[in-house]
Amino acid sequence: MKLTKAAAGLALAGVLVLGACSPHGGPSGPRQNVGMVSGALIGGAAGNVIGRGDLGSTVAGALIGGVVGGLIGADLDERDRFLAEQAQFEAFDSGRPSRWRGERDRNVYGEVIPGPTFRDGRDFCREYTHTIYIGGRPQEGYGTACRQPDGSWRIVS
Repeated sequence: MKLTKAAAGLALAGVLVLGACSPHGGPSGPRQNVGMVSGALIGGAAGNVIGRGDLGSTVAGALIGGVVGGLIGADLDERDRFLAEQAQFEAFDSGRPSRWRGERDRNVYGEVIPGPTFRDGRDFCREYTHTIYIGGRPQEGYGTACRQPDGSWRIVS
């Protein structure tokens, strides 16, 4: 796996942009910041692998990881984040719900529910919901992903 300097720079820029946001309206705490940064780094690496080195997939993975990491903080380990992101891309490809479960803590799990594909200009896109459960408490995220000409997916919102 090779993460280019450009991809790493874009991932870092995404982390900095996300760092200015707090889902609770106030300043973010150290756990949220650590979760956001580590999530973005892991997500960028996972996106790079899943997208076969595609820059858009790397950046999308970093953004997904940053959001997931920021929302959940240190409650997910690296493997859990990877499984969550992998389930997301599997759901985009198949159009069917994709579930994952933590390997270390079986009380950490999630489900990605993709919507139907639609056309956005020349791209085929789909909206999705990703719900992550930690100790039975759901954290829900929504977004839109569009398929790239090389077959990878790019998160657009």
